[in-house]
Amino acid sequence: MSKISEAFKNKAFIPFITCGDPDLDTTKKIIKEMAANGADLIELGIPFSDPTAEGPVIMEANNRALKNKITTDDVFAMVKEIRGDVTIPLLFMTYANVVYSYGPESFFKNCRESGISGIILPDVPFEEKAEFEDVALGYDVEFVSMIAPTSEDRIDMISKDAKGFIYIVSSLGVTGERTTFNNNLKNLVDRVRKNTQVPCAVGFGISTPQQAAEMAAISDGAIVGSAIVRIIAEHGKDAPEYVGKYVKSMKEALL
Repeated sequence: MSKISEAFKNKAFIPFITCGDPDLDTTKKIIKEMAANGADLIELGIPFSDPTAEGPVIMEANNRALKNKITTDDVFAMVKEIRGDVTIPLLFMTYANVVYSYGPESFFKNCRESGISGIILPDVPFEEKAEFEDVALGYDVEFVSMIAPTSEDRIDMISKDAKGFIYIVSSLGVTGERTTFNNNLKNLVDRVRKNTQVPCAVGFGISTPQQAAEMAAISDGAIVGSAIVRIIAEHGKDAPEYVGKYVKSMKEALL
């Protein structure tokens, strides 16, 4: 079993943050707090100027990190630094352009050397993932697929080929906190499970413990980004403590 899939032994809580917002030192502290307070794996956003899947909260976080002149190399160095203290799987969530411009071979080699277990590229369709996945797997980095309510006739195909875990997109549109979700999510998860043993977690829009518990009840875990990034925007360098408390409340709701 892969390191990522192993993280789903219980219902998994998966937080997302943008690296370098408000600065890399705070990012390191936040990652450690999240791991200490029950996060099962963590998605790390590499700052990018055009994060097409993101709503305003995460887009602003990207802008703040880019104003700090945070580069992909800075993020790799930061991950390497914390790897001795943080043992849970870390994944990158970024965009094709970031990997392309870095060079896929160098990018995934650095992933392995810094201890990154997987990657999510929301702007790469299933049909075009091979050019990234083939290189990634050569460096023990799993390419995590996304399935949305609109995936329809492609759901079976994507599920059968999945690695690590499957990211189920709760609703249409970009990331951001929501009060309602697609009514068909349970059917979507059931269909995915018919085709694979790979765990699946629901993301996009989850912000409260109750929502996280509801999503974990129908899947193997819950992914939260915007609500955490909003806490970081609000508290800046004091955010680690607040994020830690939030992650603890979310993980407890899943259990």
